[in-house]
Amino acid sequence: MTTESHRAQGTAVSRLRTLPARAASGIVAAGVVLGVGELVAVPIAPGSSPFFAVGSTTVDRSPAWAREFAISTFGTNDKTALFIGMSVLIVVLAAVAGVVERTRRPYGSGVLIALGLVGVYAALERPGATALWAVPTAVGTVAGVVVLRVLTTRARALDEPEQTHADGMSRRRFLVLAGTAAAMAVAAGTVARRIADNVAGAVRNRAAFLLPSVAAENRARPIPAGADIAVPGGTPFVTANETFYRIDTALQVPMLTTDDWTLRIHGMVDRERTLDWDDLVARTPIERTVTLTCVSNEVGGNLAGNATWTGYRIADLLDEIGVSPDADMLLSTSVDGFTVGTPLAALRDGRDAILAVTMNGEPLPFEHGYPVRQVVPGLYGFVSATKWVVEWEVTRFDRAQAYWTRRGWAEQAPIKTASRIDVPAPFARVDSGEVVVAGTAWAQHRGIARVEVRVGDGPWQDAVLAPEYSIDTWRQWTWRWQAPTGTHTLHVRATDLDGNVQTEQRAAPIPDGASGWHTRSVTVV
Repeated sequence: MTTESHRAQGTAVSRLRTLPARAASGIVAAGVVLGVGELVAVPIAPGSSPFFAVGSTTVDRSPAWAREFAISTFGTNDKTALFIGMSVLIVVLAAVAGVVERTRRPYGSGVLIALGLVGVYAALERPGATALWAVPTAVGTVAGVVVLRVLTTRARALDEPEQTHADGMSRRRFLVLAGTAAAMAVAAGTVARRIADNVAGAVRNRAAFLLPSVAAENRARPIPAGADIAVPGGTPFVTANETFYRIDTALQVPMLTTDDWTLRIHGMVDRERTLDWDDLVARTPIERTVTLTCVSNEVGGNLAGNATWTGYRIADLLDEIGVSPDADMLLSTSVDGFTVGTPLAALRDGRDAILAVTMNGEPLPFEHGYPVRQVVPGLYGFVSATKWVVEWEVTRFDRAQAYWTRRGWAEQAPIKTASRIDVPAPFARVDSGEVVVAGTAWAQHRGIARVEVRVGDGPWQDAVLAPEYSIDTWRQWTWRWQAPTGTHTLHVRATDLDGNVQTEQRAAPIPDGASGWHTRSVTVV
């Protein structure tokens, strides 16, 4: 074997030996990008941090099918799944950057710069962003490239063939240098502490929240006996706050306080106005029990919940500011820039549309919109249920578009008549004889008149409806089945009080809500 061959072989072996150190160098460098970026974002805006800017823009730019896949696959854990996926991708790309980085061919630096450009673009795309929002990612990327260059140079020096380390970098010194760089990445902890301080302030504000005193005539009426069928495994009539579904675009839950909150009202009105918290709570509160439903709810899905809300009538506020007769939409904006377009007609037709401040006798949970959110019976959330609402613009559908309507979703989205089998569980094995089949049906602001169940292709049979609470809440039902042995498919359909029978025709949730009959297969033994 020639000297050149020995040298080439030695170089290859050396590169393999230093590969873990070079990969670690890339990961540490990426951590520096994120850590420095988080620190620099503190005086600018939390939303300008590289990680959350990319995550939020990913949500915004995702096609409808991708978002629906995430919701159907991960449910309310879709944001956690996004964070994990982003973190894994960053680690992999950073390791690759460390491995391919060379002194004269800085390919790894190019990878970090490309990721930095993605972060800059994402930050500048956020609602309300200014040119300053690019600074955290830019500064973080520069710091990360410097760290990558230094660490990979030292990593390669660890095991160069035919070279002593008398004047080089020892393995221990490399680890010290890498540890120092990693400590820079942990600077994100400073941001976390700052955010924690903000969170603590918001938590204290919520803990000091005084529940509105609702006059007897404005309270929600008591839930009648039997409205909750209390079947084991069934759905409670009132959904607990901690189990109420959460679907939104906020990767960071906004931490507004009542001191910070204002509502700016403008647009096609006679009198523009800005309300603060004191203005809001000086109004007359009402309490109502209302079922909300997410448009992303699949047939038989669980993205629906029923709660008792206390708040202030939206119609009263609109009447006071003088809405133009030509206006037909209220464009509401969340503190994080999310927008919702709601038909003005639905807000002024007598239904209990409110600015809600409590949920099931407690201040709104942060993830459900504290301190103020909208609750509008009968409309899917994406056209009504703005959380952390801070702005109203009275306008027209032909002049403005909301977040999801810009992405092809419907402008008008009344909740479709739906029903669901909750018991027995999917693919359950039950004993032959009498089996209780139970579930829930809803057609908010129309009400449920009838629920029918059938087995296989057999005849439809009426279920027993629980007492109706109101047309704005779901209604539970039961059906007693003399079940023969074998495998059977149960079907359910509902009819609303307007006479509309739930259609068999399957439709996807987007653009205006899913449709079709819910089915459940069970084995009777």
